[in-house]
Amino acid sequence: MAITLKRTLGGLTVFPLGLGCMGMSAFYGDRDEGASAATLERAVGLGIEFFDTADMYGHGHNEELVGRVLKPVRDRVKIATKFGNTWNEKGERTGISNDPAYIRKACDDSLQRLGVEVIDLYYMHRRDPKVPIEDSVGAMKQLVQAGKVRFLGLSEVSAETLRQAHAVHAIAALQTEYSLFTRDVEAAILPACRELGVGFVPYSPLGRGFLTSGLRSLDQLSANDWRRQNPRFNEANFSKNVEVLQKLDGFARRKGCSTTQLALAWVLAAGSDVVPIPGTKKIKYLEENFGSLDVQLTPQEREEVSTLCPPGAVAGERYPSEGMAAVNR
Repeated sequence: MAITLKRTLGGLTVFPLGLGCMGMSAFYGDRDEGASAATLERAVGLGIEFFDTADMYGHGHNEELVGRVLKPVRDRVKIATKFGNTWNEKGERTGISNDPAYIRKACDDSLQRLGVEVIDLYYMHRRDPKVPIEDSVGAMKQLVQAGKVRFLGLSEVSAETLRQAHAVHAIAALQTEYSLFTRDVEAAILPACRELGVGFVPYSPLGRGFLTSGLRSLDQLSANDWRRQNPRFNEANFSKNVEVLQKLDGFARRKGCSTTQLALAWVLAAGSDVVPIPGTKKIKYLEENFGSLDVQLTPQEREEVSTLCPPGAVAGERYPSEGMAAVNR
């Protein structure tokens, strides 16, 4: 394996590749707890130690699943979870809350669902503009002081918000979508992270499955797959985006790897402070993702891949309008 050195997220040391667990419980078709549990166990066996969940994934189901399966190896893994998205008793999303009292309750609820005494990395999932960031991070700081949380993180916030938060308490990691299909973080967010010593965690580094070796038709998505509501996956945009993918397919063939592995290798080559968390609930995709660690891109090759899929080449926003409104830019 070419990449073996650990990477540091503001003090939290982890394997270079993490595992996003959201799809095991929500958004990407039906659940399969047996397959998901086997995938989590296989990830540990491969050496992956950084697992990403959130209270809203399956309305608590994902935390319970991750906590239960990883309990026997708790001393070998780091668990990240998030608060901020609220829902009602019917499981319907109701909004965003960064209220200090809510943060304290959300943390206690996550600890209980996960079955752990401390959360390794606790993220603010989405920014609530009605609450001063200093108040929210102040409440998160108290969780660290109480021994309930080890490190703090933010998700989908601007460089300005990151700086304001970091002034209250050290932020270990910023999580935001980043891939060949979504590169806006390169302008201000990544430079701010590096200025402050904050690690960067790209979610959806495979473009929600677009940047893989297999997804080339909308017929491959199940009827209850959330991506059918995503602008990049509507029929007109999908066909345009597949044309971009075909260029990457060609480069991957010449490189001797899959398109999936090329896309992940490109993200991994962004820096030693970058730890992507591709998500999957199937062992075969996990193992393919893991193979990206053997793909070495020279700076020249990374630049060539970048030109095959430059910013602006992808058709459609990365979220529907409601989702984009919740992104702090």
